[in-house]
Amino acid sequence: MKTIGIIGGGRITNIFLQAFKNVNISFEKTLVFDINEGALNNLKTKFPQITITSNLADVVNAELVILAVHPPVTVETLEKLKGNLSANTVLLSLVPKINIEKATAILNGFANIARMNPSASSIINKGVNPIAFSASFDKDKKAKLLNVLQSLGNPFEISDSKIEAYAVISAMGHTYFNFQIQKLKELAVSFGMDEQEAAKTISNMLWGTTETLFNSGLTYEEVTDLVPVKPLAEVEETIKGYYDQYLKGIYNKIKP
Repeated sequence: MKTIGIIGGGRITNIFLQAFKNVNISFEKTLVFDINEGALNNLKTKFPQITITSNLADVVNAELVILAVHPPVTVETLEKLKGNLSANTVLLSLVPKINIEKATAILNGFANIARMNPSASSIINKGVNPIAFSASFDKDKKAKLLNVLQSLGNPFEISDSKIEAYAVISAMGHTYFNFQIQKLKELAVSFGMDEQEAAKTISNMLWGTTETLFNSGLTYEEVTDLVPVKPLAEVEETIKGYYDQYLKGIYNKIKP
């Protein structure tokens, strides 16, 4: 794909542009639309090669149009796109709540709609990026799109009905652990490790934890019994209660 138009100049656009930059992916033209001039200027400073615009019409003829707006303005934005997208264009929505069926209806049956829920680790090209496609999506265009998205991490196809589940578990998942991992690093340093030792040890521990839990063949109870000392045992039920309360709450809020 030679041209890309991004609607929205926020965090996710910054992630995409940085991921492309990391692996030297370039397009003949990269256009970014936003009504916020400050956001556009910040992106232009960081990524001088892009073209910024406050005119939505400038981006609609790109081969790939990425919808990266907040859910409350999604329908309004799709209404503005209706009838203006080229038949050769692929529309990739990064927005939860508005599924492909609804987007297709708003766009009067526009064929090539995909929906993806990227994770923040895409910024270092290690994203967890589930993607769903409309039933009418052109096969050649799908291959081209996946080739572009490969640079963000490994995109994998799922049912559109699962996008919101992935949004809560993988896209928001970093936020459940970042502060805990950072605290472990700080404690490790206070205990005498240097920062490099701490980072390596915690990274390996986390990898080993998931491998043991999911791929050892042991039950959950058997895995938890491998370590006799559990310093956080007294607060485990409280923490799990927070997961139930807040994650179920956000899922119910964003699901179609």
